[in-house]
Amino acid sequence: MKQVIAARTDLGMGRGKLAAQVAHAAMNAAENADPDAVRAWKDAGQPKIVVKVGSESELLEVSENARRRGLPTSIVRDAGRTQLDPGTATTCGIGPAQDNEVDAVTGDLSLY
Repeated sequence: MKQVIAARTDLGMGRGKLAAQVAHAAMNAAENADPDAVRAWKDAGQPKIVVKVGSESELLEVSENARRRGLPTSIVRDAGRTQLDPGTATTCGIGPAQDNEVDAVTGDLSLY
């Protein structure tokens, strides 16, 4: 069991901003997951991997591919209080789900 968070590299987010957006994506996707999957993921130590996407369109494509496969997913859109314009899509959480299911969507993406 694992969770992958795809984060955009084209926005120039600072480290703190990136960390916050990744945390939002992890929480939101987990809230959309089956409770049994969340429990198994927690028992496994809550593995999370952060990967890179280069644009909003790539982020949305990853999310749509996950959704089509029935995986829990969540797009984070920034509130616009600091570095980004309101509504900017920043990250996408996928899972928790079985490793091979998540890898089918994100396995070709580079680590952040």
